[in-house]
Amino acid sequence: MGESMEPELHVATIEAIAPRTLHAIVKLRCDVFVVEQQCVYPELDGLDDQPTTRHLWITEAGQANRVLSYLRILQPETGGTWIGRIVTRPDQRRTGQGSRLVRTALGLLDDELVPEVHLNAQVYAAPWYEGFGFEACGAVFVEDGISHVPMRRFMPTTA
Repeated sequence: MGESMEPELHVATIEAIAPRTLHAIVKLRCDVFVVEQQCVYPELDGLDDQPTTRHLWITEAGQANRVLSYLRILQPETGGTWIGRIVTRPDQRRTGQGSRLVRTALGLLDDELVPEVHLNAQVYAAPWYEGFGFEACGAVFVEDGISHVPMRRFMPTTA
């Protein structure tokens, strides 16, 4: 009998991502955001290759190009820290992979003493983000035909 292997979590800048894995990440983002959600928008927005952008993704054990879930952390020159492009393959939803990524990202940012983290949540997903300590911090807005709400999370402080 074979052992069940835990999906593998990865954290890297774009330079450290193998080309086929990067292709799998972008394909997942396009499959969900552009095709499934029917949003035509600039998926390759020039932020993935910024020096401060970190990519977090989960793959099937031993399958580097089988991306199950993904998110990116942005720390643009304009300021702030953002989590975005949070996506999970349809057949992997409700398996905990997205939650694992968000917890990992928040743990990294907490270790770096980042004071607060922002994201723009699709309205239906706002309660899920509230489970991680995010709260709405502005009015609902429509982006690419989908209602979003700005959210933020104040990170724990150490005394």
